[in-house]
Amino acid sequence: MTDPKLRVLISAERIHARIRELGEQISRDYPEGRLHMICILKGACFFLTDLARAMKRDVYVDFMGISTYGKGKTTSGEVKVTKDLDISLEGSDVLIVEDIVDSGVTLNYLMHVLEQRRPKSIRIAALLDKPERRLRPVHASYVGFQIPDEFVVGYGLDYAEQYRNLDDICVLESSAPAAG
Repeated sequence: MTDPKLRVLISAERIHARIRELGEQISRDYPEGRLHMICILKGACFFLTDLARAMKRDVYVDFMGISTYGKGKTTSGEVKVTKDLDISLEGSDVLIVEDIVDSGVTLNYLMHVLEQRRPKSIRIAALLDKPERRLRPVHASYVGFQIPDEFVVGYGLDYAEQYRNLDDICVLESSAPAAG
C-alpha cells in the first residue's frame, strides 16, 4: 500500500524476527503450567497470533476489549471494558498481550482488574512501548520495540479503524498533533 501519509518505522521483517525472539524468551520463562495469553482487542490480535505461534509450549488464549480511544488520535482518559474474559484466571500465569504501551492508563487499570481474579502471576508483553507518553506506571516484561512519540499504524494498530492490515508499522504523518 502506498500512501504519502505513511512512513515505515518498523519493517515486517524486523517485526517477525523480534516476535520469534520474544516467543523463545517467554517459552523459557514459562516452561510449564497454565499460561493464559490475554489479547487486548482489537489491535493486539495480529501480535498475539504470531507470538503464540512462536512459542514452544501450549498456551490458552482469550480476549478482552478495553478502550480509551474514540475515533481520533487522542485518548479520552476513560477506560471502558467492551468485552470481558470467558475463562477463570485463578492460579494461572497470565500474559497480557498488548499492541502498544502508551499512556499506561489502560494497562494500569487492567492490571488492577485482573489481580482481583487471583492469578498466580501477571506479566505484560507489548509489541511497542512509547515511554515518553506515560501517565500511569506500567512495566512490560516483554517489549518488541521502544518507539518515539509518533502516531503509528499498521500490524493491528489503527487510525479510525483504518491501516490495521499493513504489514509494517508506519508513522501516520499529518498536520494534526501526534498522540496514540
